[in-house]
Amino acid sequence: MPLNFMFFFNSILLGVGLAMDAFSVSLANGLSEPCMKRQKMCGVAGIFAFFQALMPMIGWVCVHTIAHYFAAFEKLIPWIALVLLCYIGGKMLYDGIKHKDKPCDGKKVTLSALLVQGVATSIDALSVGFTIADYEWYAAVLAAVLIAAVTFIICFAGVFIGKHAGTKLAGKSGILGGVILIAIGIEIFLTGIL
Repeated sequence: MPLNFMFFFNSILLGVGLAMDAFSVSLANGLSEPCMKRQKMCGVAGIFAFFQALMPMIGWVCVHTIAHYFAAFEKLIPWIALVLLCYIGGKMLYDGIKHKDKPCDGKKVTLSALLVQGVATSIDALSVGFTIADYEWYAAVLAAVLIAAVTFIICFAGVFIGKHAGTKLAGKSGILGGVILIAIGIEIFLTGIL
């Protein structure tokens, strides 16, 4: 594919489409930790951007090497996302119900939770590797970088919005964040199955 306007336009649209689940999870993270510092907000957005770029590249590599193995794994993607997001969302929901706390009381979004969220929200992006399979390697890398940039911006906005809403919601923000994560897990599952 030539690097023309349509290449950039399609890559940016792919980034927007892929980032919607990550945006919602970023929103939940902002709700969960309303006193998150800007550096951590960038880190959260960066983790989602990294995984949204990595997964299409893994898919692209699979198409060019081991595509027949990937086809069997593809059926498990909705189940994996459902389990991971429901686990994290359930934990947030439990903590929110059990601890009716004030904002900034020490609730933190951990790196391990972020890594699980990053995988769970981007695992469906593996299939994007099939849509960019006819790209040369440099075009596939550029598309992944564009997807990452779009995801970073969208996720940073999600954390920012959630953080500001979280300070207003005080002790209920963890409950809302947990419900959002569980809903996203169910949505990914139903979309993947149906």
